[in-house]
Amino acid sequence: MSGADSASVLRLPTRPASVTGRLRWALADGRTIVRRNLAHLKSQPGELIAELVFPAVMVVMFGYVFGSAIPIPGGGNYREYLMPGLFGMTAFTGVLATSMVVAQDAGRGVMDRFRSMPMARSAVPFGQTGADIITGALGMVVMVACGFAVGWRPHEGPVRTLTAFALLVLMRYAISWGGVLLGLLLKEETLDNLVPLIFPITMVSNSFVPTAGMPAWLRAIADWNPVSAIVAACRDLFGNPGAPGSAHLVWPLRHPVTATLLWSAALLLVFVPAAVHRYRTVNR
Repeated sequence: MSGADSASVLRLPTRPASVTGRLRWALADGRTIVRRNLAHLKSQPGELIAELVFPAVMVVMFGYVFGSAIPIPGGGNYREYLMPGLFGMTAFTGVLATSMVVAQDAGRGVMDRFRSMPMARSAVPFGQTGADIITGALGMVVMVACGFAVGWRPHEGPVRTLTAFALLVLMRYAISWGGVLLGLLLKEETLDNLVPLIFPITMVSNSFVPTAGMPAWLRAIADWNPVSAIVAACRDLFGNPGAPGSAHLVWPLRHPVTATLLWSAALLLVFVPAAVHRYRTVNR
């Protein structure tokens, strides 16, 4: 979809002067951008298919190819241990798709077109992250279905299960703002070269193997990795094997739900203002 075509879906009247009116119109602009981005996926379904197929591939590859060789502390099914790790991993790897979409729009002049229109400056970043949450939720539904197919189950009841998924959505939303900032800072070609760097960040954690067998310096990095916090929180809330015990010395893994909330808040506090500021000033 070209810059002109993308902008043509926007119908944005002149903004009111009052604070309440500006806030209302900013929210309306954000919803319009969400619709524009989802329409973009509809016109290019390959991107959405890739987003949905990736979780299924990860479940099969890690659950069956590596699962038989990895023992679980205290025993248990490796695929039940694995699924919270995959949920946490995909929450973070979503930064790649977000940053690429933003970089493509910036490189093709779509962002310049948006800035020339009478719309709230925060609408485009908020709209992009809103669309990312919707596509991310669809991918999570696919991964849940795959998890049930391979034997994963949550065991702690609907309230704790929904709490775990709410934490995953919150973390994904916080990370997507980092993707918006990266897309505004870097060109599309540069982001392609950075893709291999994202996976080590998610894998140096407790997602796929216990951290106890790692060297001390690497274990310290893994235990304080925000990926480890969200994965430990999910294992605890789902009642899956590998949930951290109270004897664990590292605070984020003794209190993973609190740590996940703090990590999410910290990421939002850093990335939201930085991304909005960058959008307002890029190419000026």
